[in-house]
Formats: sequence, structure tokens, C-alpha cells
Amino acid sequence: MRRTTALVAGAGPAGLAAAIGLARGGAKPLVVERHRETPDLLCGGFVSWQTLETIEALGITPAALGGHAIDQVGLYAGDQSRVAKLPNTGMGLSRRRLDGLLREAAAAAGAKIEVGTGLSAANSDGEARLADGSEITAEALFLATGKYELRGLKRPVGEPSPDPWMGIRYRLPASARLQDILDGAIEMHIVRHGYAGLLLQEDGSANLCMAVRRSRLREAEGDTRALLRLLSRETPSLADRLDGETIPDSVDAVSRVPYGWRVREGQHGIFRLGDQAAVIPSLAGEGIGIALASGGQSARAYLAGGAIAAPDFLRRFARSTRRPVAVASALKRIADRPRLARRALSLAALPGLVGFLGEATRIRA
Repeated sequence: MRRTTALVAGAGPAGLAAAIGLARGGAKPLVVERHRETPDLLCGGFVSWQTLETIEALGITPAALGGHAIDQVGLYAGDQSRVAKLPNTGMGLSRRRLDGLLREAAAAAGAKIEVGTGLSAANSDGEARLADGSEITAEALFLATGKYELRGLKRPVGEPSPDPWMGIRYRLPASARLQDILDGAIEMHIVRHGYAGLLLQEDGSANLCMAVRRSRLREAEGDTRALLRLLSRETPSLADRLDGETIPDSVDAVSRVPYGWRVREGQHGIFRLGDQAAVIPSLAGEGIGIALASGGQSARAYLAGGAIAAPDFLRRFARSTRRPVAVASALKRIADRPRLARRALSLAALPGLVGFLGEATRIRA
């Protein structure tokens, strides 16, 4: 059985931020990742102004990211719409691009990265089994598996909802017309029991990421293309954006997303990161920010106090994410009801309100 001091499960933003911090501090982390090549994972694709600062502190400049600059948000519900300036400039960026650069930075800092096999199970004693059947023990486990659960260390999210939320993503080639419409903007199209976010990424493609209740997919008999047609009929703005666009055959989906959940208590030696620590509703566009912040803070906690620092780190992180997650959850509840959302859009015209909400849903690294 192999042994290591710091084992990082997952080479996404959370795990790689932790690996960079640990390696810079001399901890020699081992990162295990099931994907051999950097994948383009399901994600809204928005990187906030605050998160860009965090990424730059990790050694990656905005110019190196090369993403699509975004400085305004378009809000659409039925026949109502509002366009507002964001507090600062963010970026549309694919996970493949971001994770690839973070992986390079982690390796350059001295982290060892093993790809092609991830963890299949682990326990609170730091004993882990890899997908290839081998075993490894660690003084500290940095759990960065995103929304996916690891057997033996599942998130204590409570009883499942009878109509849980799920995420669905299409990456569209994006015609010149759609690129022109989305230039500089991220759009949020609100539908019954869900919403669809749309933005451009670094290569000019459009990322269409939907968060909907499972009942909506059942209405479409489990067909995501039929669901997209159903949502377009409800929202003229979304229908307009997709008119004439090529919908690819490939689609990404994840079910039972516990939006609004935050970990409250921790275990010795188990550092939960990213969505394993707090799941902010995707309409806030701060999922990557939470991932990077948790990774950096966990590394600093471990370097200062060792494996025993995990519970205190998680309590502090839960406090720091309380307001962003609460504000985003309140906005999601509004978005869950199109009639209420249409009335709420009139408030978006109030000076400074969108900027206030934008800042209220950010997290400091």
C-alpha cells in the first residue's frame, strides 16, 4: 500500500488550487484524476472578476486565459427583459482551458499528478482505493470530486428532494449572429422550474448551461433536445437565440444537484473542497470562485496546522460562504417561479441593484 502526506482527489479548479498551494508550501501533494486528458466538464463557464484575481494569484494571467470578456448581464423571463452592467469585467471560459492551465501550474509548482485513474472509495482514516484496485493512505485527503460523490465519504445532504435539480449543458458552435448577440454579455433565460445561462467562451463557441428540476425532463420524456424545444416555447428570448443554431449530438448532464447546501462540520484529515463544501446555485456564476477559494484556503490551513486543521477550516469556510450561497439561493427561488421572476425584473432597473447582487454572491479567496 502506498503512502503520501497530502492526497488530492480530483484535478479540477478546487483540487489544483489546493495542489498549487500545498506544493508552494513544500508539502509535495499527490493529485489523482480519473480523466487522462483535460475534459470540458459541465459548467456555466463564467469566471467572475473576483475569481480572475484569484487565478492570477495562482500564476495565470487573464491574458493567458484568453477568454471572452463579459461586462453585462441580460435577464429574460417570458416577454420581460433587462440588461445591466456587471460590477466589473468577468470572462467566459471553458473548463478545458482553465483546468489545463491550472494543471500545468500545479505540475510546475512541484505537485505530482497521476491521471487515468481516480479514487473509487475512501474513509475518514485517510485510506483510499483507486479505480484500478490499488490502495493508498494519506495523512490528509483533499476531496475535490465536484458534484459527484465518493463512496465512503458522501456529502451529508439530507433527504433527497422529490423533484431534484439537475444540470444540462450543450456547447454550441455559435453562428456569427449568435456571437454578435452575446458579445460582452452573459444571459439568463428564466423558465418554469429552471433557467438557462448562455455565454461565449474563448474559442467563440457558446455555452448553454441549464439548471432545471427533474420534472421538466420528465415532461420531455427524458429527451434533452425535446426539453430544449419545450423551454424555447416558454421563453421567446431563448427561442430567438437558438433559431438556426446547430444543436450538437453530445450533451452533458448531472442529476440531484443539492443547490444551497453547505458543509457545517468536518472530520480530522478530510478537507472538503468546491462542491463538496458548498454548492452555490449556478445562476450566481461563482462555482469556480468557490472551488478556487476552498482549494487555496485548505492548503494554507494544512500548512499551518496539519491534518488536524480540517474541521476548523470547514467551519470557517462555511461561514465565509453563508452570505453568497444564501443570496444566490434566494435568487434561485425567484427564478423557480416565472411569474414572480417577471415582476422581479422590474427591480433590475434600479441603479446599483445588479452590482450589489453581483458583489453579494462573490467569495474572497
